[in-house]
Amino acid sequence: MAEKPMCMPTQISDDGDTKEENIRCLTLLGHFGFECLPHQLVNRSIQQGFSLNILCVGETGIGKSTLINTLFNTNFKEHKSSHFYSNVGLKIQTYELQEANVQLKLTVVKTVGYGDQINKEASYQPIVDYIDAQFEAYLQEELKIKRSYFEYHDSRIHVCLYFISPTGHSLKSLDLLTMKKIDSKVNIVPLIAKADTISKNDLQKFKNNIMNELVDNGIQLYQFPEDDETTAHMNSSLKKHLPFAVVGSMDEVKVGKRMVRGRQYPWGVLQVENENHCDFVKLRDMLLCTNTEDLKEQTHTRHYEHYRCHRLKKMGFTDVGPDNQPVSFQEIYEAKRQEFYEQCQKEEEQLKQRFMQRVKEKEAAFKEAEKELQDKFEHLKRVQQEETMKLEEERKQLEEEIIDFYKMKAASESLQAQMCTNVKKDKERKK
Repeated sequence: MAEKPMCMPTQISDDGDTKEENIRCLTLLGHFGFECLPHQLVNRSIQQGFSLNILCVGETGIGKSTLINTLFNTNFKEHKSSHFYSNVGLKIQTYELQEANVQLKLTVVKTVGYGDQINKEASYQPIVDYIDAQFEAYLQEELKIKRSYFEYHDSRIHVCLYFISPTGHSLKSLDLLTMKKIDSKVNIVPLIAKADTISKNDLQKFKNNIMNELVDNGIQLYQFPEDDETTAHMNSSLKKHLPFAVVGSMDEVKVGKRMVRGRQYPWGVLQVENENHCDFVKLRDMLLCTNTEDLKEQTHTRHYEHYRCHRLKKMGFTDVGPDNQPVSFQEIYEAKRQEFYEQCQKEEEQLKQRFMQRVKEKEAAFKEAEKELQDKFEHLKRVQQEETMKLEEERKQLEEEIIDFYKMKAASESLQAQMCTNVKKDKERKK
C-alpha cells in the first residue's frame, strides 16, 4: 500500500500566520477501510505457503517424471522404474519449492508398474484405494475433538494428470476403465504424452477420437471455470485443446541466438515452450497460473463432499428425520446411541438364550453319555459276575478232581506196596 507523509499545522496565530515549530506530520495510506482485506489475505497466504498434490497416472516410461521436472523447472532426482513389477504401486514424494518469496509444498504421486501386467483388470484399484485413504484421513481429522488444520498436511489429490500413450488411434480399455473409476474422486486432466511422435494432422484426429470416447463412456473430466471474467476467456480457449499434447524436456537447445528447453532431432528442434509445437504452456498456465485454487476448491467442495456424504450416510447420519424435518447432530447421536444400546441388549439376550440352549444341549448330551456309561457298567458288572461264578464252579470242579486224583494215587501206591510185598514173599518161598 502506498504511503504519503503530509505535514499539517497544529496552531494558528490571531493574524493567520502559521507557527513553523508546531507542525504535526501525518502518514496517509493508499487504501482505507475494508478494501485492505485482500492485501491481508495475500500477505497471510504468502507467510503460510501453498500446497499442491498431483497424481500422475500412466504407463512406465511414458514421461511422467520428465514432465513434472519441466513443469516446475526443477530436476527432481529419481531412480528409473522397472517394467517387471508384479503389481501396480504408487511412489509418493514431497518437495519444498520456493519461487521468489512464494513457498510451495508439492506432493507428487506416480504410478509404478501401471499397465505392465498381463492381467490388467485390477490395475486401477491401488489408485482408488489411495485417493479414498486420503479422504478418510482428512475426514478423521475433521471429526476429532481437537483439530489442528494448520499443522495437518492435507494430502488429498487436487489433480490427476492422466498420461495417454500416443498410439494415434483410440484409448485403451485400461484407460477408460481407470478414468471411469476415479472421475468422481479427483479432477482428471488428460494428456497425450510424447506428442512429438505424432504428426499435427494425426494428433488432431487423435484428440477428437479421445474426446468422443470419453463422452460416449460418460467420463467426467475437470470442468474449467468460466464464471470468473478474468479467466473465463482463457479457460474457454484451454478447454478446446483437451487433451493437452505435451512434451517434456530439461535439456537446453540453441535456437538462433537464444537457449530454449527442447529436444534436438535430425529434422529440427522441438521447443517445449513453443505453443506451435505442443500444449505444454497451456498445461502450465492452467495448472499453475489460473486454476490452482479452483482445483483445490473442486477437490474439497465436490469430490471430498461426495465421499464425506457417502461415508456419513453409511455410518447412519442424515440431515432429516423420518418426518422429513431437520434433525441436529445431537439428536442423531442420541438416536444412534439408543439404537446401539437396544441392539446390544438384544444381542446380549440372544447370547444368553443361545448360551442356555447350549447348556441344555450339553446337559442332555452328558446325561445321555452318563446313561450309556451306566448301562455299559451294569453290563460289564453282570458279565464279570457270570465270569466269576463260572470260574468258581470250575475251581470247585478242579478241586474235586484234585481230591479224586490224590485218592487214586493213594490207592495206587497202596496197591503197589502190596504187590511188592507179595513178590518178596514169593521169592523167599522159592529159596
